[in-house]
Amino acid sequence: MKLIYTVEDKPKFSQVIVFAIQQLLAIMAATLVVPVIIGNGMSPAAALFGAGVGTLVYVLFTKFRSPVFLGSSFAFLGSMAAAFAGGVSAALGFLGLILGAIFAGLVYVVIALIVKFAGVNWINKLMPPVVIGPTVAIIGLSLAGNAVGDLQKGGVLNAEGAPTANPLICVLIGIITLIVVTLCSTYGKKMAKLIPFIIGILAGYAVAAIFTVIGTLTNNPALMVINFGHFSALVADGVTINTFFAIPDFTFLTAFKGIGEINGAYVGTIAVAYIPVAFVVFAEHIADHKNISSIIDRDLLTEPGLHRTLLGDGIGSMVGAFFGGCPNTTYGESVACVAITRNASVVTIIAAAVGAILVSLVNPFVAFVNSIPACVMGGVCMALYGFIAVSGLKMVQAVDLNRNKNLFVASTILIAGIGGLSLTFGKITLTSIATALILGIIVNLILSKEKETEEE
Repeated sequence: MKLIYTVEDKPKFSQVIVFAIQQLLAIMAATLVVPVIIGNGMSPAAALFGAGVGTLVYVLFTKFRSPVFLGSSFAFLGSMAAAFAGGVSAALGFLGLILGAIFAGLVYVVIALIVKFAGVNWINKLMPPVVIGPTVAIIGLSLAGNAVGDLQKGGVLNAEGAPTANPLICVLIGIITLIVVTLCSTYGKKMAKLIPFIIGILAGYAVAAIFTVIGTLTNNPALMVINFGHFSALVADGVTINTFFAIPDFTFLTAFKGIGEINGAYVGTIAVAYIPVAFVVFAEHIADHKNISSIIDRDLLTEPGLHRTLLGDGIGSMVGAFFGGCPNTTYGESVACVAITRNASVVTIIAAAVGAILVSLVNPFVAFVNSIPACVMGGVCMALYGFIAVSGLKMVQAVDLNRNKNLFVASTILIAGIGGLSLTFGKITLTSIATALILGIIVNLILSKEKETEEE
């Protein structure tokens, strides 16, 4: 893949702003939804602020070599929920979120130290392309259901919490969004190729707005796709400086109030909830960095080094959770955005991180993002998640699948991942991606003695 902007390139300032907004739109929905799922007073705006700060930390540790944005990690949803289990106070729960992120980050720090002295060759042997390729493909394929599910949903909900919009209309809007993205990326001029997601989202939003206006005028809920209620708080009493700008409810502000309630049993609960999951996410960390390495044609595990990417991810999670409560992780959506737009400029990632910090303080922008209907983001995510899957399959191109060893390794990973094989041990859950990767590694090691036979 020929990049339009390489890692070191610095686009014009005006272009950087637009590219940064596109990265934000690609990662923002997932980043904002994690605190919504956990609830307990967590602030989506604070999570976005934490993601921005965490990304800046990551970029610094990776010596400005890795063009990836860090967002709220879904892998830690169960761990985060454990922080509030047992009816603890909100203050102690928020403190648990910070402690948990510290535990998870320390796992990365320890592994980084091991990698620093032991090197990365053992990882390349443990996870060759025949293991990593299908695993990366699974990361995208495992999200396919989310994209298709969102494609059929609008943003207006009835009293029971179900979307009111007709699913066929939502699918139409989502497909229009997808088509605009693909047309811009394939046939657009240079700028259109670089911002296909912004153009696609705006096109989908415009179509959704037309349906919503018609539905409002005719009092037909089936046509109401956009929930403009997200803007209501801003205009209820007129837009003022207090409604336009607002400091998010940072996690540490509430957490400090819970210091007096903490005890050894609670710390142990948090450690058990977070540390095992950090080892699982470590595997996904390698897969993501193998993926972005193949896109930018540089081995990030060698330069700047896996120890640096781990330190950036781990310490970035600690810092991000201090503000937003959510441990961070490299986002596949960000990697796919780099691949599709062919813009690997780290300056864009830095601008996106700064932008995340700034827009988390701007209520109207957060309200606009929240108002983007699920079907529009579903159309975008069909392209994003599909590119993740295809990136993994491209890694397998150089693998000889005529060999039984490679065939069995790849098939084991694909079936376990697509089938959704997850394993739960008490409070610890191995995601389908982690389970598939572990099984692939085991099968690869068992069959490692197979000799490649020459054709006669």
